[in-house]
Parts: sequence; C-alpha cells; structure tokens
Amino acid sequence: MDSEKKEILKKYCYDGSRHFSIKDASTNETSLCRDKAEALAQMQKNDAKMDELQAKLYAAKKEGVIFLFQAMDAAGKDGTIRSVLTCLSPHGVHEAAFKSPSSEELAHDFLWRIEKQVPAKGEIAIFNRSQYEDVLIAKVRKLYLTQAHADRIDTDTIIQDRYEDIRHFEHYLYRNSIRTVKIFLHVSKDEQALRFLSRIDEPEKNWKFSPGDWQERGYWDAYQEAFEDAINATATKEAPWYVVPADHKWYMRYLVSEILCDTLIDMDPHYPEVTKERLAEFEKLRASIEKDLPEKKLKKVQKEC
Repeated sequence: MDSEKKEILKKYCYDGSRHFSIKDASTNETSLCRDKAEALAQMQKNDAKMDELQAKLYAAKKEGVIFLFQAMDAAGKDGTIRSVLTCLSPHGVHEAAFKSPSSEELAHDFLWRIEKQVPAKGEIAIFNRSQYEDVLIAKVRKLYLTQAHADRIDTDTIIQDRYEDIRHFEHYLYRNSIRTVKIFLHVSKDEQALRFLSRIDEPEKNWKFSPGDWQERGYWDAYQEAFEDAINATATKEAPWYVVPADHKWYMRYLVSEILCDTLIDMDPHYPEVTKERLAEFEKLRASIEKDLPEKKLKKVQKEC
C-alpha cells in the first residue's frame, strides 16, 4: 500500500489515541476509491498479495491473526467475509461464527467459547461476531441479569468489568504472538431497512430474514451507544478497531480488503531460512531422487528447469 493511501486508511482506525463518536462517523463516504470498477481492480491486486503473505505466514508459524467482524444486522458481514477472504488458502484459515451461546457455553466464562477458536501461530481466524456480543446485545438486552452468576458479582459493573477482561485478553494474545484486528461495519438505519426489504422481496434471500431482526431494530439507538462505548473502551494500539462505512457494499468490501492486506504487510512474514547444512543434505538426496525417476521424465524436468 502506498504511503498516501496508508495515511487515509488511518482515519478509519481507532487505537485508543482519539475518541470515537458514532454519530460523526460516516456510513456512506467513499473517499479512498473512485468507483466500483477501481475497487474491484484494487481488490484483485490485494488478493494476490494476501495469498502470497498468507503462504509465508503459514510457513513461518511465528505469528497468528484474528480478523474480527461486528455490525448491526444486514450490514454485510457474511458477504464481506466471503468476497474478501476467498483468496486465502483453506490451509491455516478458519471462520468462527458466534451465535447465541449454547447451554454449555453459558455454563463457562464468557471468553471460554472464544478461546477455543484462537488461531495457532501461522494461522488466520475470521470471527463472525465475537466476544463483543457480551458487551453489545448482552448490554442492550441486559442478558447478564438472567444468566447464572455468583452472588458476589456486581451486575451494575459487569459490562465495565467485561471491557477490562476483553482488553486484558487481547493484550495477552498480542504478547503471545496473536494479533487482533477488529472491524465494525457501520451501516445507516435507512440502509438497513432497504436491505431487510431486499431479503423479503428476493426469494433467494428469504432465509436471511426473520421477524426477530426487525424487532431488534427497535433497539437501534441503544445498540449505537453500545458500539460507541465498546469501541472506546477496548481500542488499543495492539488491538485496534476499524470503523468501515457500510452503506455502499463495494466500498465496504474494498476497504476491508485494504485493512486486511495492510495488516499482513505489517506482519511481514517470511519463509523460514534453510541452513547450509540442510541444503547440503538436499544435494545428497538429489541423486537418490533422480535415480528413482525414469530417464525420460528426468530429462523433461531438467529441461523445464
């Protein structure tokens, strides 16, 4: 990424150095790219770069990364994940979708189900929702009041306590070679309504919509406040938030592509260096391998080399 574009990208980044105001954050600007055609062309370049960097990351096995997505319903998490990350090899990549917790998950601490999906060094994890559900819907709907907890737990401070737990968790991961990059797809209320209508009108999208989605929209203002509070409480240099305008799908996906590519470039993975001793061993093995090949195939390989 060129230096000018990198500087522009910073305006979407919140790392604890400045306050995030959700009402001042645009949902529909497209300043980093002129149009959809330019966005698709740049995404193709990013795809090739990410594919190369992921191969090196997997081979080096020194560092892992979590790309975490949060958003209001219909903001485009699934489509963005699908369109931006299909360039990655299935080796060393997995997606974890965190829906309503099961009874087993509720019987454990709120980070238990998250910890199980943390990637190994050399791997990439895509979190479709995350630990932040426990300070978003749990805060808005006060779910913590009906969840079993010790009598000593102060429910008046439980959300603030969870912010602290999340910060510590992400810092712990960073100190153990796992980065966390958090992406909030910021969609407007009007655009959400239009996308709900498309889910009703288009048969192939019917499965995406449920009456509960519309009921949850009734808490729109509370969710906006919850997102603002969560981002301000947990944005750090080690685990930054990116607030991505989501009203234009083409721009949202392009910008996510830039963020992911920039992260992998910053990680700067390299293939492991092979020692002189190992290279000498390879040369000894070469004779045995060549001897095992039919002469015609061997000559063909040598010619191609």
